[in-house]
Amino acid sequence: MYGSPLSSNARKIMLLGSGELGKEVVIEAQRLGIETIAVDRYDNAPAMQVAHRSYVIDMLDSTALRDLIEKEKPDFIVPEIEAIATSALVELEQEGFRVIPTARAALLTMDREGIRRLAAETLQLPTAPYRFADTLEELKAAVAELGTPCVIKPIMSSSGKGQSVCKTEADTESCWQYAMDGGRAKKQRVIVEGFIHFDSEITLLTVRSSSGTTFCAPIGHVQKDGDYIESWQPHEMTQQQIEEAQTIARAVTDELGGYGIYGVELFLTKEGVLFSEVSPRPHDTGMVTMVTQDLSEFALHARAILGFPVPTIRLLTPGATYTLKADRDSENFRIGGLNEALALPNTQVRVFGKPVTKPGRRMAVAMSSAGSCDEARKLAKKAAEQLSISYE
Repeated sequence: MYGSPLSSNARKIMLLGSGELGKEVVIEAQRLGIETIAVDRYDNAPAMQVAHRSYVIDMLDSTALRDLIEKEKPDFIVPEIEAIATSALVELEQEGFRVIPTARAALLTMDREGIRRLAAETLQLPTAPYRFADTLEELKAAVAELGTPCVIKPIMSSSGKGQSVCKTEADTESCWQYAMDGGRAKKQRVIVEGFIHFDSEITLLTVRSSSGTTFCAPIGHVQKDGDYIESWQPHEMTQQQIEEAQTIARAVTDELGGYGIYGVELFLTKEGVLFSEVSPRPHDTGMVTMVTQDLSEFALHARAILGFPVPTIRLLTPGATYTLKADRDSENFRIGGLNEALALPNTQVRVFGKPVTKPGRRMAVAMSSAGSCDEARKLAKKAAEQLSISYE
């Protein structure tokens, strides 16, 4: 039992990271009568526009993060991005604060090294071959060992920033520089992955709640430079693939623990299902669940966080999303084409409300449902093509 938001008996959620996914989490939490606090490193972030109040801080600053949490005393601390002083979260959890799903999960998934070593070395799950490198010379040695093409990523980044495919050894230096420019928290370390010839890649949304572990229908997606362009649900898989995917997802999420939704990324190959990455929060490809399921990934996350049951997850219809991205830096822009996009049947648009554009930044998404994923993908893409960004 708890009181209304802004009352002395309110239950409070603090989001660390306030992008478009956090915005939907805030909305779902408020539907359940929760007081919401949005935090990010810049002002007017999407979730800030709908939260009860907001703060701008450097979330990599342990002191600033601790001071804010001690001031607000939230019931739930909900990391929504990787670039957070996770050591402070570990300490705060030990002092009695509730970190979602756990401080250890936030710590291990903050960088790709922690979660890859956990999956491949501790849990012995199948993954792509990999090496780590701290210098350009180490990177050259790793590329020579794994062969080309290979994939090079900063150990900490989001939305594909800094990720590239090294096609020949001659590309190594430019890939290193790209990773350095795109990484977060000034960590000069990269992961090098052997190139996987996969049939498709999926996100398996895995929900840990008081009802146990449940899975959403698999979500297929297309990525470019590590960032998703379109997604659809359900992705067609054999029963054996589904069982393999769920076994891997359960193993990883059981190890990380806590309540909430996990986005488990997997490769489907001719040799079997391979683990790729996991995010202890709603996944960008999972925005499709807003038009396909009875409970979106955001509603599921809110329920699970608060300790409420998630007895079933129903897929109501096939659906798809397609993103609108900016191509330049601007503080003066307009998004148009909504009339044309919304004239299409079974179609919705989410405009995120980000205050500035940057090259490759997601600014909106079109979402469509249809009788099949193929139809939904065509419809969502057509809707997204009606949208545009004009710069002043």
